[in-house]
Amino acid sequence: MNQLAENIDWVGYVDWNVRDFHSYDTARGATYNAYLIRDEKTALIDTVKAPFAGNLLRNVAERLDLDKVDYVVCNHSELDHSGALPEVMAALKNATLLCNAKCADTLRQHFDTSSWRIQIVTPDTPVSLGHRSLAFVNIPMVHWPESMVSYMPEEKILFSNDAFGQHLATRVRFDDQWDLSLLLQEAKSYYANIVVPYSRQVLKTLDAASQLDIRMIAPSHGLIWRKNLGEIIAKYSEWASQTYKEKVLILYDSMWQSTERMAEEMLRGAMSVSDTTDVQLMHVRKTTLTRIATELLDTPVVAIGSATLNAEMMPQMAAVLTYIKGLKFRAKDAVAFGSAGWGPGGTEAVAQWFDAVKYHVLAEPVKAKFRPTPEVLNLCHQTGALLAERARLAAGK
Repeated sequence: MNQLAENIDWVGYVDWNVRDFHSYDTARGATYNAYLIRDEKTALIDTVKAPFAGNLLRNVAERLDLDKVDYVVCNHSELDHSGALPEVMAALKNATLLCNAKCADTLRQHFDTSSWRIQIVTPDTPVSLGHRSLAFVNIPMVHWPESMVSYMPEEKILFSNDAFGQHLATRVRFDDQWDLSLLLQEAKSYYANIVVPYSRQVLKTLDAASQLDIRMIAPSHGLIWRKNLGEIIAKYSEWASQTYKEKVLILYDSMWQSTERMAEEMLRGAMSVSDTTDVQLMHVRKTTLTRIATELLDTPVVAIGSATLNAEMMPQMAAVLTYIKGLKFRAKDAVAFGSAGWGPGGTEAVAQWFDAVKYHVLAEPVKAKFRPTPEVLNLCHQTGALLAERARLAAGK
């Protein structure tokens, strides 16, 4: 079940219980993938989070004596991949760590590496394992500066680091053993919440990968792609290009349901334009940052509404907008809306955020004082219809 090819095995850890991955909502858990290659020389591709080092070493020990591991490859120094390295390097007494120069420098800032044997690799320095070999390709900022991938030309396997990954805990290891539509949704969520700020670099990486003969993609998280390579590569090209769909997203936070009433009327207006427009309504305190970012990835237009609290937007809306800003999505067409009482603040703060992220403002903010009047609700309806028309235009309809 864990074999990628003869004497190439998955030896990682399935984390069934993790639910938060530095604010990424991992509702389906996660895996930390590591791969053991046995040839004339033996290589371990990547490790796992620190708490699971013992599990990794046990998986390796079931296949060979730990003293017989010659190489440990570190494709990425983030701690979900490298956290186990101190325990691993101590246990694998004859192993040399293979990584690029930037990775070695980062590892020195995390750990005491003074006793480790470290060999710097570059795209010009493939490593022979005997009948098979490993080549290395740097992919800076996908998604850290020191990121690289490892490629085995003899088996046509790309060990792709965080690229093409998903956060997903299952007993199976391969894409054709799980529901493809759900798998692609998890891959999209992973892309939108982790990889999207580096989309320009992803497009360069996809171009480089197109020069390789690949029959299998083995990422650092989630399932291994052995059947649906065309689908996931096409999706990555789509997501990296941030191709728009015919879609409207309405985000809001409300105090006494006035802003909520406005959001619902925008929803009705958007749905009145076409049966084909995907319209999403999200109360930001009743959903997750992860889902919001996933839906934003291919959304061309967005309405963002907030009630006013202490002359500012609602706290969770501020958190959402901070998170979105860091992800650097392609600019959207946008409208701000919201209700305030005796003093303004919430809607104005959203409008200022639009300026900061350079969203294109379609119309003046829609505002209500306390309860929205019929006139305000009618304007909300019209604004929703405008959003839907813009979505159809952006999608080429």
